[in-house]
Amino acid sequence: MSAVEFSSGGVTCRGVHLPGAGDELAVDGRRPCVVLGHGFSGTVDSGLTPFAERFAAAGLDALAFDYRHFGSSDGEPRQLLSIPRQLEDYAAAIAYARSLPGVDPERIVLWGYSFAGGHVVRAAIADGRVAGVISMLPAMDGLAAMRTLLRQAGAGQLARLTALGVRDLLGALRGREPVMVAVVGAPGTVAAMSTPDAEPGFRAIAGPSWRNEVAARIALSVGTYRPGLQAERLPCPILVQTGDRDAIAPAEAAHEAAFRATGRAEVRTYPLGHFDVCTGDAFERAVADQLHFLRRHLGARAGARSVPAAA
Repeated sequence: MSAVEFSSGGVTCRGVHLPGAGDELAVDGRRPCVVLGHGFSGTVDSGLTPFAERFAAAGLDALAFDYRHFGSSDGEPRQLLSIPRQLEDYAAAIAYARSLPGVDPERIVLWGYSFAGGHVVRAAIADGRVAGVISMLPAMDGLAAMRTLLRQAGAGQLARLTALGVRDLLGALRGREPVMVAVVGAPGTVAAMSTPDAEPGFRAIAGPSWRNEVAARIALSVGTYRPGLQAERLPCPILVQTGDRDAIAPAEAAHEAAFRATGRAEVRTYPLGHFDVCTGDAFERAVADQLHFLRRHLGARAGARSVPAAA
């Protein structure tokens, strides 16, 4: 595993690169590469490395990165979650992955968890060349997520988050420091996620660079971010993994996105909540299904059909 960095929008993003072991999936000496991005405020050291290690052990390169403003990446102010900037970072990560020695530029796979499970749909469509997408317990429809929050926490919670978002946005226009809101908190507290499993679940995977706060203005954007509605435009196969106890990213929205990607989507549903998938037996089952998907779509036979990169 080696530390890497690349530029996105003039800002340095950082992450880790794990070369694939062996030649099981190599074609003409080049391996596929999985590009991994985390969810809402997540960082590489908060649960991404175990997935990357499994991919590398199976013969795929893995590139896991932090979005600008988070973790090891640059970007001011800190903890600013901008959907357009994160999508730009994903595009920059894809370009960087294609430049890595030994990587087949035509066999790039996008991997996203939670909020990034929606990002990978948008990023794959924008890129047009990626060979596959893995969308794990994805937030495919922000409007559906807002409705879930309204049912769980009530209108008062949604109103408080919105008010903080407005304060933050107005303050930004005046050059002030961001108004922060907690990412996770106990039920009844003001946080982006306050289901009973949210705080213990996120803290169970949180690494040293993760901070339990985000600029509150993101609360004004989540409801209009609906990447799953574009799933019919996907240029490649997608594996959608959902949890039937997921109280944060509604499984129904993910299933609807898979339906839109008819002929390209595979769906696996597990009896678990949003954060369970990163640890224990749930992790083992989820990553096994991901490797099965990758081997079928990225094996030597599939790779032989890919168009060679231009010299």
